[in-house]
Amino acid sequence: MTAIQWSDGAPIYRQLKERVIAMMLDGVLKPGDALPSVRQVAAEYQLNPITVSRAYQELADEALVEKRRGLGMYVTDEASKKLLGNERERFLREEWPLVLERISRLGLSPAELLDPNSKWSTK
Repeated sequence: MTAIQWSDGAPIYRQLKERVIAMMLDGVLKPGDALPSVRQVAAEYQLNPITVSRAYQELADEALVEKRRGLGMYVTDEASKKLLGNERERFLREEWPLVLERISRLGLSPAELLDPNSKWSTK
């Protein structure tokens, strides 16, 4: 894992969980890959091991990782497909309506949006 800046806006376990999810979506963590151990993450980021365990448990509850007794936590085979589906659904539900509203407000046509050579100028 890379350096993480913790914000005050959300619990650290949730931020850690979101960071692991981002790594899965970006292909840094692939199906079958092992997550770093709870102790390793706790030591590296100076976190309470319970915080790391809680993040990992939520990932397991969502079937994104699986516990292998004596071996650790591993990314499931269906994790990336599941995450991509969830992210697409969230985008269409939360972000796309705002984008459509902005497109309408600006009076952009489908042709302007799809044409990479469009000048984006009004005449």
